[in-house]
Amino acid sequence: MIQTNNITDPKAVQTKIETEHTKPELTQSLLWLITITTGIVVGNNYYNQPLLGLMAKDFQVTEAAISIIAMLTQVGFAVGLLFIVPLGDMVQRKKLILSIFLLIIVSLMGMVLAPTLPWLYIASFMVGFSSVVPQMLVPLTAELSTPEKRSSSIGMVMSGLLLGILLSRVAAGFIGDIWGWKAIYYIAIGCMVALMALLAIKLPDVKPTFKGHYGQLMHSLIHLTKTQPVLRLSAFRGALGFAGFSAFWITLVFHLEEAPFHAGSAVAGSFGLIGAVGALAASAVGKVAKRVSTYTIILVAIFMLLASWIIFYFGGYTYFGLILGVILIDLGLQSMHISNQSTFFALNIGATNRLNTVYMFSYFAGGSLGSYLASQAWKYFKWDGVVFTGLFCTLLVLAAHLLYGKKTSVN
Repeated sequence: MIQTNNITDPKAVQTKIETEHTKPELTQSLLWLITITTGIVVGNNYYNQPLLGLMAKDFQVTEAAISIIAMLTQVGFAVGLLFIVPLGDMVQRKKLILSIFLLIIVSLMGMVLAPTLPWLYIASFMVGFSSVVPQMLVPLTAELSTPEKRSSSIGMVMSGLLLGILLSRVAAGFIGDIWGWKAIYYIAIGCMVALMALLAIKLPDVKPTFKGHYGQLMHSLIHLTKTQPVLRLSAFRGALGFAGFSAFWITLVFHLEEAPFHAGSAVAGSFGLIGAVGALAASAVGKVAKRVSTYTIILVAIFMLLASWIIFYFGGYTYFGLILGVILIDLGLQSMHISNQSTFFALNIGATNRLNTVYMFSYFAGGSLGSYLASQAWKYFKWDGVVFTGLFCTLLVLAAHLLYGKKTSVN
């Protein structure tokens, strides 16, 4: 059971107008469409990671300079989360999502047409900024689900999201090796057009839950953050957990290019398949949550993250060590991520998009920080620097959870 605070937005502009008997039904086919869309769209943000080496050669720049591509994509995603996703509580969500798809298509075209590195920076930011549709579909899933199926439905969609993150690296790595780094973006454009058509047909209309203007909407984000300790703790855990996760994936391709591996983008991308094992296993979190407290699930997830970094330190120069560490880091992060979201979605205060905005903005701001710190750690200390960056972030997550976890959850 989660402790909540009674919440009234400034000037009483928030009202929950959806009820159980009027909201659209979350059918199995719709849940699958949402899951697939989430996985494919989120992949736009991660195609560049195994391709950074190819991009650096194409634009004839250093590894540190090209790594900014990945950081800017995550920064763009965080900014899009902050300024676009809250609109899902204020305007008709279907129309908003379809409009964003047009921006995604234009941004992906910018990636393949960019003539210079600065233009590639801009296009990368816009890809992240526009690819926020998954973070509108996750709260939609929470709204349309029945209470007893909410965790399992969110788990399914979040597994699709993490599989999209991981498998997009696989696809980008192999396609990049065969046809060059631009090919995956041409394929992505075709996928966006197809998904846009399907969503136009299948996605239900959901009435907005916020009555007020955009300024009040944005101010309510601050109000939610101040008044909901469950949200604050989830955001902190998510941000630093994803910071470490991003630090690993951003630098993996550079690590594999050096001794003893001497591997390329295809091998780096293939680690996404290994991470998928963890993503699929984490989908069982919703079932486990019925028997084990959220506090305990998150604690175990954090220990998995810690174990992954220890393995990366001692076994990071062997394929066995990297494989085992990847499974643990993906399983741990995904388990914590699903549990984080389940806790604040259960607040049931008619603000699912805004709650998710605060959480996911923090999440990807943390990812951006992790990407930047990893690029600097790699520049000066190589693999050991990256490992200690991830380990430090995870220790901060553990400290916060031990200090405040039980205070915000009594189950």
